[in-house]
Amino acid sequence: MSRIAVVGSGYVGLVSGAILSDFGHQVMCVDVDQNKIDLLNDGIIPIFEPGLDRIVQSNIEYERLSFSTDIEMAIKESDVIFIAVGTPSKDDGSADLKYVLEVAKSIATYMNGYKIIVDKCTVPIGTGKKVKFIIQSILDERNVNYTFDVVSNPEFLREGSAVQDFTHPDRVVIGTESDKALNIMKEVYQVLYINETPFVETSIETAEMIKYASNAFLAMKIAYINEIANLCEKVGANVKQVAKAMGKDGRISPKFLHPGPGYGGSCFPKDTKALAEIAKEYGETISLIETTIAANERHKHKMVDKIINSMGSIEGKIISVLGITFKPNTDDVRDAPSLVILPELVKLGAKIKVFDPEGEKEGSKRFTDISDSLTFCKDEYEAISKSDAIVLMTEWNQFRNLDMDRIVSITEGRYFFDLRNIYNRNVMEEKGFCYYGVGI
Repeated sequence: MSRIAVVGSGYVGLVSGAILSDFGHQVMCVDVDQNKIDLLNDGIIPIFEPGLDRIVQSNIEYERLSFSTDIEMAIKESDVIFIAVGTPSKDDGSADLKYVLEVAKSIATYMNGYKIIVDKCTVPIGTGKKVKFIIQSILDERNVNYTFDVVSNPEFLREGSAVQDFTHPDRVVIGTESDKALNIMKEVYQVLYINETPFVETSIETAEMIKYASNAFLAMKIAYINEIANLCEKVGANVKQVAKAMGKDGRISPKFLHPGPGYGGSCFPKDTKALAEIAKEYGETISLIETTIAANERHKHKMVDKIINSMGSIEGKIISVLGITFKPNTDDVRDAPSLVILPELVKLGAKIKVFDPEGEKEGSKRFTDISDSLTFCKDEYEAISKSDAIVLMTEWNQFRNLDMDRIVSITEGRYFFDLRNIYNRNVMEEKGFCYYGVGI
């Protein structure tokens, strides 16, 4: 059993800390937000992630998991310290490391013996060296000779399935210069190691690059199939069949070949921009990623064009929007396509009625500029009632089997924009809808 501190109790830190405690370790999660810590100590989860609440509550009861604002105590009482704070984008798209470096300074200030410092959040290549330099500089100022190792251990968690991703990962990446640190990290992940999860043992810089390269490739794959979908509409092809056939090729795989209104969330937009900036910093051109970023933004606006070209003027029209989070099973609205599409519809005179199973709290903060034209509803049918058009934005399970006969009886119009290609065109048209998918 290791004594672990996780600094940062946001999405990555909370999931990581909770499951590491479930692996049998003694874990303390630290955050500067006292209100968040109080809620967590009461077993109240501030984010929506299926299955996480049970793990947190269980390990609090077993006294393996605790939450605190006392970073000094957490550092002194831990052998392994995970840095899991945010790395938000700067105005130029590069990652802001101020929170990571602040944690590094705190670790050096309170260090009382050998520690392993683990970068868990997504950080630019070279961050491990910066963390090491800062810690060593402060230790020199303190005139102490404590040894330490820095490790890059990037997370590959998908919101909505993070528990499954952490407990059944495709691989665990450990970047370090130290055999001692490597062996201790294997002990931290012993539950996965004995289950023969692939471990990638590499340098710190390579581990940092693996995370960016992976996310950028997946974002590129989404942008690619969206552009193919746009072309399919023009040439009369069906993108669902195209994607299915492509996915049968073992070199390609079917994952992330699902057309939609564009990618969003906390990772893909931020990481693609950061990777592009890293390339610029080193004098390299990474044009595929730059094109992916532009294509994704362009595609969101194409969804608006689809609605306008189909309906004509939407001045005074009521549009029902089902789902505003960037994907189902999360309350995350960051960089979601809805943040572009809804304001554009309002700008053109539409009134918006929204239902999202988990997105209202965050959405109400994100849509303040259009709040006079936007109403949150208690369920999907209230949102649909008396609307002129329905836009299915996020593929929550409860939107996959809507009562179409009921919808026909309560709507004013028959426009149905299925931006996730959930429904069958022929069935929808037989019900009397003017149906529009993406690439079909």
